[in-house]
Amino acid sequence: MKKTVNTQLKAMMVFLFVCLTSLTTLQAQNVETAKKVASIDFETEVINYGTINQNSDGVKIFSFTNTGNAPLIISEVKTSCGCTVPTFSKQAILPGEVGEINIKYDTKRLGSFTKTITVLSNANLTRKTLKIKGTIKAVK
Repeated sequence: MKKTVNTQLKAMMVFLFVCLTSLTTLQAQNVETAKKVASIDFETEVINYGTINQNSDGVKIFSFTNTGNAPLIISEVKTSCGCTVPTFSKQAILPGEVGEINIKYDTKRLGSFTKTITVLSNANLTRKTLKIKGTIKAVK
């Protein structure tokens, strides 16, 4: 009887040790996984067109780098009006890689402008706001 109790006690101790070791390993993996995050770092957050002629090329580029340690995925780029059209890659930007968001402003409109571009992604800051500004003058 005493031998059976000792065997059961040893088996229970081994079981508890295995459970504790497994929990510690899972927790370490979860901490490691939690550390993986994309980060988007723009070269500039404001592009100033300056004063440009009406009907000139309205395309500008926002360059960025994924400074995180996980792939960056841009899910959407919204603009504050239909006069500003964004294009961007839907493919993941790996850590350390550079990406671009192209912005085309409609330069038929005269006068000063300031527009916002909102970038939605899986980065640590999921929403990033960029701006374009400038003045369109009539060509004489």
